[in-house]
Amino acid sequence: MQNPFESGQIKNYILFYVGIVVIMILFFAATTLFNEPKKIAKKEFNTELNTTQKTTIAETKKETTPKRKYKLLQKGY
Repeated sequence: MQNPFESGQIKNYILFYVGIVVIMILFFAATTLFNEPKKIAKKEFNTELNTTQKTTIAETKKETTPKRKYKLLQKGY
């Protein structure tokens, strides 16, 4: 195997890497110039409750009684 520094092939390797870097820079420049950022509209949600929703919430609060699956101990050990 020949040493690339002695045979003069190092110039080809350097030109290859420089070409790759230039191509990467061109792609980066193209993506930043031609891709415009999209404007996203702010979403606003309706936070007011309807009268039917208010009554159902009030009814569910009255109807729910705590039914426990497990019985708690009187004393903690």
